Amino acid sequence: MISSFLATIYSVFLPISLPVIGGALLKRFKGIETKGLSALSLYVLSPALIFETLEKASITSNEVTVTVAFCLLNVIVLWLLSAFAGKMLGLSQTEKSGLALTTIFTNSVNYGLPLVLLAFGQAGLDKASVYVIVQIIIMNTLGVYLAARSHFSAVKAIKTVFTLPSVYAAAFAVLFRLTDFQLPEGLNTGVSMLSAAYAPLALVILGAQMVGVREGGASLAVSKRGFWSGMAMRMLVGPLVAWGLLAMLSIEGTLFAVILILSAMPAAVNAVILAEEYDAAPKLVSRCILWTTLASFIVLPAMIGFL
Repeated sequence: MISSFLATIYSVFLPISLPVIGGALLKRFKGIETKGLSALSLYVLSPALIFETLEKASITSNEVTVTVAFCLLNVIVLWLLSAFAGKMLGLSQTEKSGLALTTIFTNSVNYGLPLVLLAFGQAGLDKASVYVIVQIIIMNTLGVYLAARSHFSAVKAIKTVFTLPSVYAAAFAVLFRLTDFQLPEGLNTGVSMLSAAYAPLALVILGAQMVGVREGGASLAVSKRGFWSGMAMRMLVGPLVAWGLLAMLSIEGTLFAVILILSAMPAAVNAVILAEEYDAAPKLVSRCILWTTLASFIVLPAMIGFL
């Protein structure tokens, strides 16, 4: 077990740590702003990666079905558990919203996709692509609702989903597969170049965002009950729920390992954006993001080595 842990650290997390450290240093000493880089990743590189992966993915219709079913069941169970925990702990309404954001949404895009690619190769990335697309849609609908609650607009949330190019990239990839249409070689090469640039840039952004979260108030006092419940729900309850649902759906092999790892990711960095916009305990969310990310560098190598 120890040898597997060390091997995973060396082969997977050492390569990942270099761009993360680079992004953190750029933020710390050069004050780099990630807004422009995030837009580049979200609107250009991520759609290219999703399109190329889904178009060429070696994934069956059954795997797509069970992945979507898992995502929906997982969200429902975690939502109910976070609501129950918030009520039992006597958290305020804003902290309940922050706890839900921390519990349900993981950093499966900026952190999860590069990790899966290094740990499980292209086969793992193929299977992760469907999960990520569903998570993007859920984040921009249910995520807005959980953060906003009283002034939630379902129409606005749905419109937000349709402003995301990754959704269209996924739709075109499916259409191309169904019709056996192939991009011209020049365009295909360009898409591949953009796709290859996604992982390193996403990890640089992650490093810079971690420093930004820390400087933005993650060290300020927040409710201990809220913080520790957020840590426990994301790093312990989340993976256990995922394991149970995967077993219930009879998911096995690489798909099991990929979904379990993505479900055990730290809290999504984008959650703090929603928390700040709708006043859903942003200090609590930001602190949970920082510490779940740091904890993941110990927990995830152990999980990958075990799997």
